Amino acid sequence: MSRTAQLHPDGKTRCPWPGEDAFYVAYHDNEWGVPEYDDRALYEKLILDGFQAGLSWITILRKRDNFRKAFDDFQPEKIARYTDKKVHALMNDAGIVRNRAKIEGTIASAKGYLEIMEKGPGFSKFLWDFVDGKPKVNQFKTTASVPASTPVSIKVSKELGARGFKFVGPTIVYAFMQATGMVNDHLVTCFCHEACSGKLRMPRLKKK
Repeated sequence: MSRTAQLHPDGKTRCPWPGEDAFYVAYHDNEWGVPEYDDRALYEKLILDGFQAGLSWITILRKRDNFRKAFDDFQPEKIARYTDKKVHALMNDAGIVRNRAKIEGTIASAKGYLEIMEKGPGFSKFLWDFVDGKPKVNQFKTTASVPASTPVSIKVSKELGARGFKFVGPTIVYAFMQATGMVNDHLVTCFCHEACSGKLRMPRLKKK
């Protein structure tokens, strides 16, 4: 069903997907689509989007703090050294999504990340170069117009896969690009659309 932006009781018009869930609305308003340039934060988001596969994003979002604790705050340097014992411990952690393939994929992706950091341009530059270093601002009016993947997400997916990353299919990558502001897919009538264009909103940097 084609859905347009919705006017909320607080007087703001938003994309329809967070509904009236205050937790989800806060994520929409403060994180989704904000340009992210921090290397580690980008790795974290890519991994979480991979864990989302087959699930809803709100499920992962509500478990995000548990994920951060379980995965050493998503420090690739530590994750790349995880042993079978650590994988076993994660498989017994009820606070996260216990999927062995995704857990092992997180370790493989950490190794790919470290290689890009050591031998390449850095993870952030590697990713943002696909969109010339600035958000691609779309002008969608309904959620039905928003694609699940694009030629660029397909290209990024292939490049990440070639470097050993797992769970980085074109659809997962496009969701990641939306969330990290590489593309601005807030609907044009959403109050965040202009703010996330890269002109009025500074990138949000997480602590390393």
